[in-house]
Amino acid sequence: MRLFVSEGAPGSLPVLAAAGRAQGRAELLVSTVGPEECVVPFLTRPKIPVLQLDSGNYLFSTSAICRYFFLLSGWEQDDLTNQWLEWEATELQPALSAALYYLVVQGRKGEDVLGPVRRALTHIDYSLSRRSCPFLAGDTESLADIVLWGALYPLLQDPAYLPEELGALHSWFQTLSSQEPCQRAAETVLKQQGVLALRPYLQKQPQPGSFEGRAVSNEPEEEELATLSEEEIAMAVTAWEKGLGSLPPLRPQQNPVYSRLRQWNTFYLCGTDEYGTATETKAMEEGLTPQEICDKYHAIHADIYRWFNISFDIFGRTTTPQQTKITQDIFQRLLTRGFVLQDTVEQLRCERCARFLADRFVEGVCPFCGYEEARGDQCDKCGKLINAIELKKPQCKVCRSCPVVKSSQHLFLDLPKLEKRLEEWLGKTLPGSDWTPNARFIIRSWLRDGLKPRCITRDLKWGTPVPLEGFEDKVFYVWFDATIGYLSITANYTDQWERWWKNPEQVNLYQFMAKDNVPFHGLVFPCSALGAEDNYTLVSHLIATEYLNYEDGKFSKSRGVGVFGDMAQDTGIPADIWRFYLLYIRPEGQDSAFSWTDMLLKNNSELLNNLGNFINRAGMFVSKFFGGYVPEMVLTSDDRRLLAHVTLELQHYHQLLEKVRIREALRSILTISRHGNQYIQVNEPWKRIKGSEADRQRAGTVTGLAVNIAALLSVMLQPYMPTVSATIQAQLQVPPPACSILLTNFLCTLPAGHQIGTVSPLFQKLENDQIESLRQRFGGGQAKTPPTPAEAMAAAAPQQIQVLMDEVTKQGNIVRELKAQKADKNQVAAEVAKLLDLKKQLALAEGKPLETPKGKKKK
Repeated sequence: MRLFVSEGAPGSLPVLAAAGRAQGRAELLVSTVGPEECVVPFLTRPKIPVLQLDSGNYLFSTSAICRYFFLLSGWEQDDLTNQWLEWEATELQPALSAALYYLVVQGRKGEDVLGPVRRALTHIDYSLSRRSCPFLAGDTESLADIVLWGALYPLLQDPAYLPEELGALHSWFQTLSSQEPCQRAAETVLKQQGVLALRPYLQKQPQPGSFEGRAVSNEPEEEELATLSEEEIAMAVTAWEKGLGSLPPLRPQQNPVYSRLRQWNTFYLCGTDEYGTATETKAMEEGLTPQEICDKYHAIHADIYRWFNISFDIFGRTTTPQQTKITQDIFQRLLTRGFVLQDTVEQLRCERCARFLADRFVEGVCPFCGYEEARGDQCDKCGKLINAIELKKPQCKVCRSCPVVKSSQHLFLDLPKLEKRLEEWLGKTLPGSDWTPNARFIIRSWLRDGLKPRCITRDLKWGTPVPLEGFEDKVFYVWFDATIGYLSITANYTDQWERWWKNPEQVNLYQFMAKDNVPFHGLVFPCSALGAEDNYTLVSHLIATEYLNYEDGKFSKSRGVGVFGDMAQDTGIPADIWRFYLLYIRPEGQDSAFSWTDMLLKNNSELLNNLGNFINRAGMFVSKFFGGYVPEMVLTSDDRRLLAHVTLELQHYHQLLEKVRIREALRSILTISRHGNQYIQVNEPWKRIKGSEADRQRAGTVTGLAVNIAALLSVMLQPYMPTVSATIQAQLQVPPPACSILLTNFLCTLPAGHQIGTVSPLFQKLENDQIESLRQRFGGGQAKTPPTPAEAMAAAAPQQIQVLMDEVTKQGNIVRELKAQKADKNQVAAEVAKLLDLKKQLALAEGKPLETPKGKKKK
């Protein structure tokens, strides 16, 4: 292999550092060439760095070359690294290029240089701090570290541009800079000249656009319009002129989901997963039966989704006879085909609560990574599966006592026996599918470690009964039958449910979830369905998000931090604004954070000043200047070009949503709105309407085209803001067929002579004091105060009180025996302390006042 680098070429830094790490893995010749030398024969412009492989192929992307060297070193790819590389290319590089240009070419200093990159540096520091890891993707150096270090080194080697307050970034940068491969790379490229070595390279780069204010502004920049061919413009005009007549017949579906706007036969369902220990415990706390607690919270969830205008065909539940029937049928088929094992399991049992503890009610130290709040089934930090008895320092999450290990007979799904079927299915499903990168990575990491038998039963009463002799006192583990809930909910909706769930040839199944649920939807249920051999429909596209944080921390119900579903409607902010902002910051590629300040900015800039302003102006011009009727439109070449630009953005919107890139597709709506605002500003119809006949005709064309763009936006908005969408359509009196179908071309749906309704503003400004009040309210102030003894008595269940009474009796006997034996005073004192603590817990549970310890009277 031969690596071509150049002095003063910033891309050479990371590739040399990566090559240094892979030294000895392959024979490599490093050649230093001039920046103008054409190394790659088929490229018309010089490109450095370049890696020529032994096969004769060339790699000329910095990230691709670094990745190749890391793979030679035995590094395994991971999703988090890929996310960092995407961020580096799309977010860091533009800002960094501007900062280096200002510093080296223009001679600027201080905040002029640091300003463009401050936000990016803060993001890296925050990510390192939050994960409590020394490197970007974990505890060991990864490809992402070397690529970002190489990009940042020319600037950050000067301490003036490495802010002291960014401690985690500072530590990360110094750790990498002190490594020998990185030091050698810096010496080769910068030649003791520091950042000035980049001057010849930077002088040939175009001057960057202004970055002032980017660190704090949420206002989008004006997009450069794409270059269009005459053919594209002609096609857009032809589609526009066809108008409503080109719409196909409507299907009988009204709900505003994107797939329905495309006239795809869509079934949209969700539900509450109601079995398991969590339900039993919550029922105990509230003094209700498990069924009563399920009824209560199912209604609460349904009300929340109704308020948010989420248009499920059915919002069902798992506590139904259909759930029992279908789950037991799948189990029996697995059992008959030899995919179920029996084994004795050592489980954690809390003697104080008198129950075996479900995985989620055990917490302890992860045996793999040392995370101190690992659950009994999985560690949220490293993602590895855990058997609860493997946890170090386990605790019962209900009473915080230390559970004991006891044996119980259980059933297991034989995942190793199903692994080959799963691999074959994934091999057919994943290529060309829209599984998100994190979902692919999670499933592959499970398979890489080798599948193990998975316990599918629990020692509980509340759940789907196990139909097998000897297991009558057990139920199915909630994550075995919860995913079967999709089938049973459909069966409760229609007796034709098998046409959806036993029809893989004709049904595309999309499932949406947070990434912690990927193993159950992408592995456990597919294995169950494949083993059942009943032609079940399996997930075609598994869409998993990263995590949404709250301001600078995490959401926490117990601490009262963050806004939850049942609280949003009490904020006074409409549901559509919540929908818009949460989809705008949807954590699709990496974790994101809810911010009250950012919500205010997005509402006031994107909704009020951009989208709302354009739609309101377009409608008002029709009402004010043309008596409420859409005027005649005589298109100029500029108008035709605008039609083509809107069509291009509309098609981009479709492409993004078809790939389930929901957040990005929302940007297409805002981009079209910005095009509309610019079009109005340039043409000034409010002035032209007062001019000559030609001017008035021009005002009519601009107004008519603008109001048609507004009508298009109303349909594009349906999946995001259904109430706002319906309001726009009512104001503009958009014909019903145009409200229910969204084609890939921009049509004239409001022809000349169309009468619109009354136009009024769509959005309200969010004020700083309003937002600050909400920030205070949801920043921990609503956390619950410790319960009074009376509240504790009301919450405590009789079973818990009986357990405590038994413990007090038992400990009292121990103390009496020790005293009778005249045991060591320290030993007696320790056991007495235990007894007093148990009596205190019992008193709280019974709602009695705590007694003040009585001391001995002095003689």
